[in-house]
Amino acid sequence: MKGAVRTHRRARTGGAPPIHTRFQAWGVNHVQALVFSLGRLYRNPFAAALTLTVIAIALALPSGLWLALKNLQAASSGWDHGAQLSVFVDDAVSDGDLQSLAERITGMAAVDSARPVTREDALAEFRALSGFGEALDLLDHNPLPALVLVTPAPDHQGPEQVRSLASELEALEGVTQAQVDLQWVQRLQAILEMTRRGVALVAVLLALGVLLVVGNTIRLDILNRRREIEVAKLVGATNGFIRRPFLYGGLWLGLFGGLLALIIVGVGLVLLNGPVQQLAALYGSDFRLEGPGFRGALGLLGLAVALGLGGSWIAVGRHLRDIEPQ
Repeated sequence: MKGAVRTHRRARTGGAPPIHTRFQAWGVNHVQALVFSLGRLYRNPFAAALTLTVIAIALALPSGLWLALKNLQAASSGWDHGAQLSVFVDDAVSDGDLQSLAERITGMAAVDSARPVTREDALAEFRALSGFGEALDLLDHNPLPALVLVTPAPDHQGPEQVRSLASELEALEGVTQAQVDLQWVQRLQAILEMTRRGVALVAVLLALGVLLVVGNTIRLDILNRRREIEVAKLVGATNGFIRRPFLYGGLWLGLFGGLLALIIVGVGLVLLNGPVQQLAALYGSDFRLEGPGFRGALGLLGLAVALGLGGSWIAVGRHLRDIEPQ
């Protein structure tokens, strides 16, 4: 910083230098402040490591929750296809008419697929899954109706859309009832919405925590360098010139804290991905956890840098005005 003060002082004395010289001096001052602030972290590794760890944990926690919500939404997208509508038909509908009805339903815009289930197929499936095969042999007729299993299109999975589709299906000739359980869909959406809001609230609170951590770190640095700041002001340094190393210090804290947070999230994904894949395999799925990706990682680093700069800016603006040479 002393060398930067000399450069700054030479720029302020004498006649007005050419514009390219002023830009060159401005660039040199910024580079010096950038390197000087990085050197401060290097010379105080223990304190810097503690601060970076706190920042990384504060950033990794909402990032991990956001990734968990993202993966839960990706996994639950396949569950929506299990929300089939059971379209029961009249006993007078033959198997051929049932096939025609299924083809007609498949042609509807809100329908992804429709599979006809004859009375014999329904009885055979019930016999295989219920375990009451011997009891069914005592019946003198098949009590199960024929039906069509309808899967809504991906863009018609909402509760209101499914309910509207059920009304349209009940209006078809030969259909007696279109039944669907919407409660689990509504519960799932309510849980996801509650989780999204909870993650947003935690992210805001921890972002404020990062601002406070960076601001307090910069405040302590300002107090430790009070005499140096007073000397710099005596030789003509402006507040903007003195502010730069502290702002760059906040930038480094945010950047390195964001990188460490990405490492923590990556390690967590590696540790959890194996058990998640094993659990998914038990349900016949090849689901695996997804990482933040390039855009997500870049967004986290950008947010970390912004928080670092914001915290340092608040601290410098608050305390630098109180330091004046005696």
